[in-house]
Parts: sequence; C-alpha cells; structure tokens
Amino acid sequence: MREVDRKIRAVIADRGVIPFSEFMALALYCPNYGYYEVEKDRIGRQGDFYTSVSVGPLFGELLARQFADWAAEQKSGTRFRLVEAGAHDGQLASDILSWLQRSESDLFTRMTYIVVEPSVRRQSWQCEKLAAFKSTVTWVSSLQELEPDASATTIIFSNELLDAFPVRRFGWDATKQQWIEKGVALNTGSGFMWRDLPRAAATSALPSIPHEVMRVLPDGFLLDLCPAATKWWREAAEKLGHGWLLTLDYGLGEDEIIRPERAKGTLRAYHHHHRTTDLLAYPGEQDLTAHVDFDALKRAGESAGLATDFFGNQSSFLTRILSKSSPQPNLTPAEIRQFKTLTHPEHLGRAFRVLAQRGAGKD
Repeated sequence: MREVDRKIRAVIADRGVIPFSEFMALALYCPNYGYYEVEKDRIGRQGDFYTSVSVGPLFGELLARQFADWAAEQKSGTRFRLVEAGAHDGQLASDILSWLQRSESDLFTRMTYIVVEPSVRRQSWQCEKLAAFKSTVTWVSSLQELEPDASATTIIFSNELLDAFPVRRFGWDATKQQWIEKGVALNTGSGFMWRDLPRAAATSALPSIPHEVMRVLPDGFLLDLCPAATKWWREAAEKLGHGWLLTLDYGLGEDEIIRPERAKGTLRAYHHHHRTTDLLAYPGEQDLTAHVDFDALKRAGESAGLATDFFGNQSSFLTRILSKSSPQPNLTPAEIRQFKTLTHPEHLGRAFRVLAQRGAGKD
C-alpha cells in the first residue's frame, strides 16, 4: 500500500467521510507522496498525459512572442516581470527564457522571471532545469509572497494549472430538488467509496442555474466545481497591478457544463495516457483533473478591476500570435508539425481555452 493511500485512510478513519476535494488534494499534492510529488516525468510519451509543452519548444516560443508584444506596448525601459504559476519541471520556463534571450535581448536584460511553486521538491526540479538562467529566475511559494511593484509591468500566467486544483463534486437529487455534496469513505471490503456528505450543498458554491433547467435535470446529474481556482484567480488579479493575467487550460463556459452529455461531470483520471473510470482508485498513482469554469474566472477578474482582452480556444490564440509576428517567422518542418498539433481541433487546439485579462494598475 502506498503511503498516500495510508494517509487518506487515516484521515477518513478519524472522520468517517471527507469531501472529495480533500481526497483529491491528498492524492495529488500530499507532501513527498502525492501524484505530483513523486516523479517529475509525469508528462509526455513516458508519462500519463501530454501537454502543449511536451509537443515541443514552439509553444513556449509563441507565448514569449506574446509577452514581448505586451511589453512593447509599455514605456521604453520599463522593468518587466514574468510570473509563472505551476511550472511543472521548468520546461516551459526554459523555452520562454531561451527565446527571449535569443530574440529580445534588451527585454531579457530588464526582466525577472518568478516561479510560484509551493513544493520544495518541485522547486528543486525546476532549479535544475533552469540552471542556465539562475541570475534571472527567482521562486516564491505562494502568490501571497509576490511583492507588488507599481513601477514594473507584470504578467502572471499558468498552463494547465487550474484544472488540477481540487474540486468539489455535487450530485442532483431530483426528488428533493437539491444538490448534495459527494464525499469519500472507506469501503468495507477494500479501497474507497462515494458517500453523500451529511448536509446539503451551500448554494453560494454553485453557479447560477435557471430553475427551469433544474426542474428537468436527471436524478444523479454530477457537477464538478472548483471554488479554489476562482479564489486563486481573484488573488492573482489583486496582485497584478499593471499587466496581464493569462491562463491556458481545459475548460468550459457555464452554459456548456449543464448539458446532457456531461451528466457524469467533468472529473477524469489518467494513467499511462489512458482514461480510467474509477476516480478513487490508486490515489497518488493516477492524475485527477476537471474542466475549469472560465465564466467564473472572468467574473472574478473583472470584479477585481481587470478587463478581458481575450477568451477563446488555444487555436485562435496561438494563430493570432503567429499572424501578428513581424517579421513572420520561417517555421521549420518540425515547428510546422508542432503548430498543427497545438492548433488542430482534433488535437489541442479546441480542447484548451485561453483567458487573458488586463490590469491598468493604480495611478
């Protein structure tokens, strides 16, 4: 039995049942034993899933072009901060920094790259990957440690971070016409089992769903929500000042979440590139992820004073970057293949959504 399995069992044995969000947090992030703590090579051909970063360096280079364009809109000589949250093994940071050093040397010399990483183990992996940029990169363990800097342009960004935040799962009780939060308990035989938490869901955690829709929802309809992601976005917006807040992730709008084809929710588990059906199996050994509610993010950013610059799919976002580049880059055959994978609707182009919001800062 893995140590993370023992830890989850101990918590449940003490309390009887725990929210799924707590189970997911322990399975993924338990210090030293969670899924993202045990191995750094979870991504790519030998891992459990692909990301845009694992396609090749072009993804990071396109983001770097966008960052350089945003920086060019500012007063000449303005200091520049790139803040990446959830840097995984540091490969995306390496791709971005390599392109900026090579193609935007003036910008590179006046920038600081800050990695937000709470895990000491992942920080060590990132530090190793980014050794060539040790004079440019610094680390903080949370957004709270990010010092405000009114004299700098700041870009806070993440790639496939928010879909791994622990989610709360709710089930619709058609008879009682109410949402019940799902928890996790110990199976009398072995493993874990779903169990309703002994209280009705707080309505403040749920999106605004028209009553006429709730009246016809099938019994047992599942809804996976992530208040933690919305809270993180709001905190990032409040830390931003002058600059941009950007995320690229699996996600949907609220009108897409309440649909018949999503009656089983959006939570998924992956192991060796295969989707598995048992979300509670093998904690610490399989990835758990759920679609991001982008409408909730947009509202959170706008309530903090940000303006939405872009919301759409990854294909549109990356194509726009490439089309605006001057001079037009002469892509190699390998880069053309990467671009097609990043933008084709049957690959990564449609599945990923992009939200960019802009903050004007305080005069």
